[in-house]
Amino acid sequence: MKPWELLGRAVIPGTDGEMRLSRRGDEFSIHLSTQTSELMNSRMHASEDALADLACAAIGGQARPQVLVGGLGMGFTLAAALRGVGPGGTVTVAELVPEVVEWNQGPLGDCAGRPLDDPRTRVHVGDVAELLRGGHSTYDAVLLDVDNGPEGFTHHGNNWLYSPAGLSAARLALKPGGVLAVWSASGDSRFTSRLNRAGFRVDVRTARARPGKGAHHTIWLAHAPGPGQGRSGPGGGRPRSTRP
Repeated sequence: MKPWELLGRAVIPGTDGEMRLSRRGDEFSIHLSTQTSELMNSRMHASEDALADLACAAIGGQARPQVLVGGLGMGFTLAAALRGVGPGGTVTVAELVPEVVEWNQGPLGDCAGRPLDDPRTRVHVGDVAELLRGGHSTYDAVLLDVDNGPEGFTHHGNNWLYSPAGLSAARLALKPGGVLAVWSASGDSRFTSRLNRAGFRVDVRTARARPGKGAHHTIWLAHAPGPGQGRSGPGGGRPRSTRP
């Protein structure tokens, strides 16, 4: 078996942690210097695809959908979102680590079909929280895949995104009837409750890491109230848990 070749290192802003990109043949891996397990692997992205597929299906029918993706990673969620929004849509991707953007512009880009080259793509190098705080009825869908789940694992600043304040900002950034989709390596009933308290109607889905096999990952689909519905509209109630 070929050995792994280290292609790049990147310090995560605001932390002492370092991300490392490695390649073995046509396989790519990104992991933290402080962890032995991978953050992501180019052969296991079915649940990242599902994050975008489910969110785009939930907002189907929009002529020019505006989608925000938090976390570029290896580009698979962005690529799936571009397929989902159609020719009239726009996808903005926010990536905190500048080197991750560079890796996707370089050797890593072919894995997902070079979605950064798509003219419908907008890139924000910085925290996705900046866009959520500045948005008001801006996005049809917000997709968050910035960590291993609803907590700051790679970057403690991510905790705000999953806090009541962050969820409130996400809801304000969504258009009426928009959807917040959140990826996680595992389920978290407390986060489901937090979404309900924030006024979302919540569906909890699971998706495999690879088509038909691999670990089960969790995707929350949090639906904002539609036009004319207040905070007490569709938010709250028991979430539905299904598999796509």
